[in-house]
Amino acid sequence: QVQLVESGGGLAQTGGSLSLSCAASGDTFTHYVMAWFRQAPGKEREFVAAILRESADTYYADSVKGRFTITRDNAKNTVYLKMDSLLPEDTAVYYCAADSRILVATRLRSYSYWGHGTQVIVSS
Repeated sequence: QVQLVESGGGLAQTGGSLSLSCAASGDTFTHYVMAWFRQAPGKEREFVAAILRESADTYYADSVKGRFTITRDNAKNTVYLKMDSLLPEDTAVYYCAADSRILVATRLRSYSYWGHGTQVIVSS
């Protein structure tokens, strides 16, 4: 069992930057693959980025590759998403997700634990 709480959402301008955090509590943080998903109004939730366990290998959606960076700090039980060069289409609620046993890190259904989301709005 793990609880996830996102923070850091807010308003940014096109080309600006924003950093999100996801604090985890409960089970040992290092046992979990961590990921970020996002959902815009009227659209399905989509994969953004994931970071694996001990290896800390990362995966990104094509739409954010080169602009977003996912990292984790195991000592702080926290995963981060640094977003640079923001675009209006990045506007969405961003969700943190976790699971200890993952086959496909980019799939929504791979994750058992979810935060409640944090709103990101990018204005033009």
